[in-house]
Amino acid sequence: MAPLQVLEIFFTFLIFMQVYLGNAQSFIQSRAAYYPNSEEKGTETGACAFGTFGATINGGDVSAASDLYRDGLGCGACYQVRCTNSNYCSDNGVTVVITDHGASDRTDFILSQRAFGRMAQTKDAAASLISLGNVGIEYRRVSCSYPSKNITFKIDESSDNPYYLAFVIWYQQGKTDITAVQLCETHNFVCKLLDRTRGAVWTSSSPPRGPLQIRMLLSSDDGDETWVVPLNNVPESWKAGETYDSGIQVN
Repeated sequence: MAPLQVLEIFFTFLIFMQVYLGNAQSFIQSRAAYYPNSEEKGTETGACAFGTFGATINGGDVSAASDLYRDGLGCGACYQVRCTNSNYCSDNGVTVVITDHGASDRTDFILSQRAFGRMAQTKDAAASLISLGNVGIEYRRVSCSYPSKNITFKIDESSDNPYYLAFVIWYQQGKTDITAVQLCETHNFVCKLLDRTRGAVWTSSSPPRGPLQIRMLLSSDDGDETWVVPLNNVPESWKAGETYDSGIQVN
C-alpha cells in the first residue's frame, strides 16, 4: 500500500475516533429520583415560577434540577435523561424541561412521576423503576422544540400596570440560555435591562409607557450570543395574568 494511502486511512481513523469519543462523552453520569408525593405530572409551585404551565409543559415530562438550576438560568432548558439499568431502561429515555429546583440523594434531577416512568422499556418496567425511587442515569443537554408554539410572555399576577411589570418566558426554544432581557419603549426605542428576581421571572419597576418590546439575549455553551427581537409587541394595555405571543420561534 502506498504511503499516501496509509496516511489517508490513518487520518480517517483519527476523525472517526474523535467523533466516536465525542459522542461517547456527550452523556454525563448521575442519578435521578421523582417527586414522591406528586401527581403524574409536574408541580404548579416550582421555583421557576411557571405556575400551571410548569406542570403541563412537554406533556408533563418535567423535572427539578439541583446544580443545573443555576439560580434560575436553567429554567426552561431541556435534557435527555436515560436510566442505565438495562433490565428496565430504554435507549432513548425521556426529554424533560427544567421547571423547578431541588435535590435528593446525589441526584441532578427529580423528575415528575410521568417522566420517571417514561425512561422504562414497558409499563411493567416503569412500575419497577418507580418502586426503586432513585436510579442511576446519564444525561445531556438537548434542544427544546415546540413546533406549534412561539416564544410567549406570561405577565405575572403580581404585575400592576403601569407601575410594576413582572413576566416569565414560555416555550424557550433551542439549546441556548436567556442570559439577559431588555424592555424597550417602541416609540423612541429607549431600552432598559431587566433583573431576574426569582426563577424565570423578569421584573421592571415603572416600566415604559406604550407598547413594549421584550428583547432576549440567547447564549450558547460555545460562547455565541444573539439578541432576538420579537415580531409582536406587548400592548400598552397589558394585564396581569395574560399571555402575549412574540411571533417568533428560534432553533
